[in-house]
This record gives sequence, C-alpha cells and structure tokens, in this order.
Amino acid sequence: MSASLSLLGRGAALSRPLLRGVGGAALALALLVGGYALVAQVAGERGIAPTAASSDIEVKGITVDVTADSAEEARAKGWREAQRKAWAKIKGPQLSEGQLDGLVSAIVIERERLGPRRYIATLGVVFDRQRASGYLGGGERAARSAPMLLIPVEASAGAYTTFEQRNAWQRAWAEFNPGSSRINYVRPSGAGGDSLLINFGQTGRHSRAWWRSMLDQYGASDALMAFARLDHQFPGGPVSGTFTARYGPDSRPLESFTMKAAGPDELPAMLGKAVERMDAIFTSALASGKLRPDPTLRIGGTGEIDPAIARLIEIGRAARARSAAQAAAAAGIAPQTETQPIAGAEPGEAAVRSIVVQFATPDASAFDGALGAVRGTGGVRGVGVTSTAIGGTSVMSVSFAGSLEELAAALEARGFAVRRGANALAISR
Repeated sequence: MSASLSLLGRGAALSRPLLRGVGGAALALALLVGGYALVAQVAGERGIAPTAASSDIEVKGITVDVTADSAEEARAKGWREAQRKAWAKIKGPQLSEGQLDGLVSAIVIERERLGPRRYIATLGVVFDRQRASGYLGGGERAARSAPMLLIPVEASAGAYTTFEQRNAWQRAWAEFNPGSSRINYVRPSGAGGDSLLINFGQTGRHSRAWWRSMLDQYGASDALMAFARLDHQFPGGPVSGTFTARYGPDSRPLESFTMKAAGPDELPAMLGKAVERMDAIFTSALASGKLRPDPTLRIGGTGEIDPAIARLIEIGRAARARSAAQAAAAAGIAPQTETQPIAGAEPGEAAVRSIVVQFATPDASAFDGALGAVRGTGGVRGVGVTSTAIGGTSVMSVSFAGSLEELAAALEARGFAVRRGANALAISR
C-alpha cells in the first residue's frame, strides 16, 4: 500500500513540471501567433513607390507606324517621328532633326510591336524643360498649392482598397509625373505603416484631432481623395470607370466623370488618362480658390490654435458668461465668475511652462474628448500631440501658465484621474 502511494506521489510530482512545460509552450505559441498577426497587418507587397517627379515636359500617347529596311532602322525612324509629333503637340516651333534630338531627354515605351521591317508603337516623349523653354517661351510658373496628402481609393467588386494591397489605381498615381503640376502632392508609397494610417475609413472620418495627427506625420496641410469605381461587365470584357475628386477632412466633392476601357489590357491606359484629368480638376479648384487648407487643421509647431479660431472660442465663452450672468441676476443669485484665460500673457500671471501629459486613448472618441477637455482647462495656453496610439496611451505637450501641481488639480476638477511624475502627468477617465 505504501509503495503504491509512493508511486502515485512520484507521478503527480512528475506531472506538474510537464503541465508547466505545456503551459509555457502554449503561451509562447500564443505570443508568436499574436506577433505574426501584428506583422501581417503591414507586411507583404503593398507599396508602389512613385516613379517620376521631375519638372520635365512629358507628352504621352504618341502613336507611330513606320517601315524600314530592318527592325533597328524601323525603331529609330519611329522614335524620330514620335519626337516630331510630340513637339508639334505642345506647339513648338519648326526645328531641325539635330536640334530636336538635343531637347529630348527620354523616350518612354508604352506599347510596341516589332517586325522584320515594321515598327508599331505607342510612345511617350520627355523634353528637358530647361532646354525646351527657350523655344516654347511662357511666363513664370504659377504658384503651387500647399502640400496635399493624396489618398487614392479603388472600389471594385464591392471592396474599397487604398494601400491594403497593390491595385491598378494606386499604380496609376505612382506612375504619374506631378513635376509640372500646380498641386504639391504628398504621395505615400503604401509601404510600412501607410496601410494602417491611410485607408478607405480615413476618408469618412471627420475628427480634426485625428486628421491633424495623421497629416503631421506626412508633412501635409490638407488631403485630396481620388475615388475610382471600376465595374467589369464580365471577365476579360469591357471595364467602366467612375471617378470622383474630393478634398478636405469632410470629403467635399469637386467633380465626377466616367471613362471606359475595351478590356483589361486597356485598363492601365484608361487609368493614366483618368489621373491626368483628375489632376486638371484639382488644379482648376486651386485656381478658383476652392482648394485651400482647412483652417481647423492649422496648428503651429507650438501646438497653439489658429488665431481666428481662438478668437471665435473667446467670443463664445464671453457670450455664455453674459447669458449666465443675466440668468443669475434674474434669479437674484450673486453671479460666480470663472476665470477663462486667453492666449497672451497678462500682468501678474504665472510663467508659461511645457508639461508632458500622457492620456489613455482606447478609441478615437476618447482621443478627441481628452484633447478637448485639456484645451478647455483654465490656464492652458496650447496643446500639441506628440504621439498618437489609439488603443493605448497617447502623449501631448501642454503649455500651461502655472505649476505641475496646479495643472494636476485643474484636470482633477474636470473629472480626470491624475498620476504625477517628473514634469509629467498621466490622466485617464
């Protein structure tokens, strides 16, 4: 009996390390799978880097059909003919063959077919702007727009994609040369974290705090949205495209148009023309004054609100204070005034200091609510977001006229739980 108990105890003792080993392996597997899931959100072939951004004069879609004694001679003859056609298309003066050769910096082959003595192709011709401008003339280039973040959205088969996976619309914008455009495009490649920050959901988000944080990461002042809805009639058949140009955090529409491709082989050419037409729409909106950066997105490097918006806030506060005073007077109650400091130093006020504040941001609404509450706290002169982490802890820099303890007390009065640190606070609801 004692022997059997001894064996039973020994088996239980052996099973405990075994269970611990199994539990450790399961935990390691869970961490590995979780890490893989996080990496999978940004890994893969998503990015297409912009291929051209020069200010040279590019003429696309030049068709040639020539014959010669050999394939090489036919190609050279076709390229010379393409140069003449492209030069005539931009209304250049009559030049000799040698002069024209000196102006061409590149020949872009869009499509070509070679025969023993025949050359059929669609070509693009790039003229060096510095050398060609002496013949073309023209005044100074018009002023360009502020930096505009471009968000291309392709809708096909019910799916809306930007940089989640490579697509034809993304490629068309990557191949577009905006060097001579008046629009100062900021074109993300789609690699790394671009697919997490810039997606179809972003085009419908109206939160100014969210937009300010994202635009700041790309050095842009506002955003442009280029929507392309592609409808395939049947596999391998015609493709209809509906294109819509929008701008700003409220996704305001500018103009829509439709185009059609005879088949999948014609789709890249159709999308290339659509990009050029959409650039013309954005340029026209800039010339008419529509394409101006949203003033609610302007926050300087110190995190201060635009003066016009700050003035409107002050007027609103004053109006509320007058209404409260009138109501208190009518009820026979002595009015209680709350000091609402405004931008600018006043005689006798405390020096303004910068304090780091960490705040919990489980979702976008909590992010906006925390920023709004801190901005509305008495003594706060400005707020700038230094780190955004939706689902975690974000960080802001607060310019405050007072001490760390005074700011902590003011935030506690607004319902925050405050933890104090070395010139830093951590707040949560």
